[in-house]
Amino acid sequence: MKMLLRKRIFAEFSMCFSLWTGPKAKRHQMSNSSSITKFLLLPFAVTRELQLLHFALFLGIYLAALLGNGLILTAVACDHRLHTPMYFFLLNLALLDLGCISTTVPKAMANSLWDSRAISYAGCVIQVFLIVVLFSTELSVLTIMSYDRYVAICKPLHYGTLLGSRACAQMAAAAWGSGVLYALLYTANTFSLPLCQGNALDQFFCEIPQILKLSCSHSYLREIWVLMVAICLAFGCFVFILFSYVWIFRAVLRMPSRQGQLKAFSTCLPHLFVVSLFVIS
Repeated sequence: MKMLLRKRIFAEFSMCFSLWTGPKAKRHQMSNSSSITKFLLLPFAVTRELQLLHFALFLGIYLAALLGNGLILTAVACDHRLHTPMYFFLLNLALLDLGCISTTVPKAMANSLWDSRAISYAGCVIQVFLIVVLFSTELSVLTIMSYDRYVAICKPLHYGTLLGSRACAQMAAAAWGSGVLYALLYTANTFSLPLCQGNALDQFFCEIPQILKLSCSHSYLREIWVLMVAICLAFGCFVFILFSYVWIFRAVLRMPSRQGQLKAFSTCLPHLFVVSLFVIS
């Protein structure tokens, strides 16, 4: 009888001890698993020959991007005839393209060259922040450029008033500022989630969906509402661009001169091509 009573007391004590230490141990495990110092990016290839091939390919693409956008920046900065609102926003677009490709491609090239997959935690945070800043700002600049074409074709007499140097600087500053603020919000919200599913990312750069896969938290509502804000803003920009070109095409088709129509279309087609490329990619 005493033996049975001792076993029962021991069992109850063990159960109470496990209930008290279980959550504490779980929290300790989560805190340890969340202290990630680096991430492992997806390699392009395993063999050394293919890694060097990828490095050479990306190096060619990167140099071509540097050359093309560098020529645009040099031409707009040096030629006073190009100091107009359209080329001012084109200069901002070239800077954004250079920033986009410089944020991800050099690190991928370095990993292929040195046979590495690692990127530091701080480097991943900076990469995510810059990607969000540059892409959101580029969408804003493309929207402003559609407004520039709308004013130039539909309201040419008011072009100098509506798109003066001060107005262009304010619109560019608003585009960059809104991109920085949204990126701060998105990056802080993403990296505040605890990560306990390892540190391997299935992408050659720090992509937000891949980081969220590593989260052990089910509080995705914060990510959802931040993402909904981005979708609403992007949809608003696309609607603005669409309606701008509806009015542009209506104004162009009303022009009596065939040469005037072709000249107006020639100033709009490059912007339409860039917008289409941005949406498709």
